Amino acid sequence: MDQTIELEILGLSSNHSQSGSFTLVMGEIGGSRRLPIVIGMFEAQAIAIEIEKIIPNRPMTHDLFKSFSSNFNFSIDHILISDMREGVFYAKLVCKSVSKTVEIDARPSDAIAIAVRFDAPIFCISKVMSEAAIEFNEEDEKKDPQKQIKSGKAGAPAPRSTDSLKDFSLDKLNQMLDKAIINEDYEKAARIRDEINRRN
Repeated sequence: MDQTIELEILGLSSNHSQSGSFTLVMGEIGGSRRLPIVIGMFEAQAIAIEIEKIIPNRPMTHDLFKSFSSNFNFSIDHILISDMREGVFYAKLVCKSVSKTVEIDARPSDAIAIAVRFDAPIFCISKVMSEAAIEFNEEDEKKDPQKQIKSGKAGAPAPRSTDSLKDFSLDKLNQMLDKAIINEDYEKAARIRDEINRRN
């Protein structure tokens, strides 16, 4: 069994370079790393609605899944972000009933939207964290411990989709990564991280 790391949801921010998408930022419990995952608007809404405890007039897909599972007597034990290939994350729902445990493949966005409804823990394989996580400077957190990830944060320059990261040296990319993290621009940081990983 691969070693795993427990994560918590830190926030959602709108993705400036891809219209209609959001960056979900997961934080390592007891650590300083952040795992940004780009997700769709529907999944972002599904996660936000549950976190804010808003009850929609009709059940959303993830609410339907919870009702279905309750009526058939199985629950979500935990979810696992199990892999990342070519910048795409993969996840599993670990479902339990009285008689057995079953793993079901899922997109991380759907898995997390379901996890918040079951109050289930979220884990990530250590290898994925090593490859995809961004180190968050603790000095920044000490300056402002109440930092929140906001949509359209003032002072954080919106990354342009026309930026070509391939033109920059590795040293320059690392400098840009540090700056993006300081500005809490996790979506840009994720793109820079992916470019650095491609070269290693």
